[in-house]
Amino acid sequence: MKEITGLVSNIQRYSTKDGPGLRTTVFLTGCNLRCKWCANPESMYPGKKIFYHSDRCKRCGLCVAAANNNSIALGESGCIINREACTNLAEMPDICPYDAYETKGTEMTAEELSSKLIRDMDFYKTSGGGVTFSGGEPCLQDEFVYETAKLLKNHNIHTALDTAAHIKKEKLAKILEVIDLVLLDIKAFDPLIHEKGTLVKNDLILKNAKMIADIKKDMLVRIVIIPGMNDDLDDIRKRLEFVKSLGNSVKQTDILKYHKFGEGKYLKMGLEYPMSGTPECDDNLIEKIEDIARSLDLKFTIGA
Repeated sequence: MKEITGLVSNIQRYSTKDGPGLRTTVFLTGCNLRCKWCANPESMYPGKKIFYHSDRCKRCGLCVAAANNNSIALGESGCIINREACTNLAEMPDICPYDAYETKGTEMTAEELSSKLIRDMDFYKTSGGGVTFSGGEPCLQDEFVYETAKLLKNHNIHTALDTAAHIKKEKLAKILEVIDLVLLDIKAFDPLIHEKGTLVKNDLILKNAKMIADIKKDMLVRIVIIPGMNDDLDDIRKRLEFVKSLGNSVKQTDILKYHKFGEGKYLKMGLEYPMSGTPECDDNLIEKIEDIARSLDLKFTIGA
């Protein structure tokens, strides 16, 4: 039988933001949402990506000589790359001696990935941590996530799924058989507001959220606040009311303020940052959101 493989964008050890305890977060490539504020653009589209780190570049010219179609040139502070013309860009990480080029995306089998993750089992046990599958949208590689998580459960390792839940109910339900905690993003309640920021409506997401609650799977819900995108107070209230309706499955609600942590990644991929000029969240708005959360008796945190 053919081994199930997946494309892993990054493996981040000792994470403290993706579930309880010390965790290893596995970022998988591919996503079916197009959030304009995405902090992991390298995981948004399927396939491998090439980062160019201008701060590592020594302007040696080796990539210029190797690039076809005259697609790389030396600039004052590094290389100028025509990514559309450079059809052999994937070769540059092997050519550059200074690691200015980096491949994001490694194909692995479930066995290979689980073997890497199991190495930190002592940290998981002592801290109450485990492994979180993130992305991108990890559910797009559903068989790979399922098989890897099943291997982890054989070692009693806590597993979490960081998802937008825009996936067929049957596929999600199968993955949840080997998942202990769901980190669920609810980006908007109004379908038009949701579509404005992500290019998809949210009816499937909300239905899946109810399904997760119905099977009494533990959830940590994330409410992201993006100025000019989904910061309408009435919609935020409806989101929080929806969270309340999910009942005791929701162990905590994280209200996350917009941040620019992913901006540098866009530059390394030769892309413009789509949220350039976006202001920070208004403090008065955050206070009002806190008041709503308290009135609903939600256990919540404020972060970024």
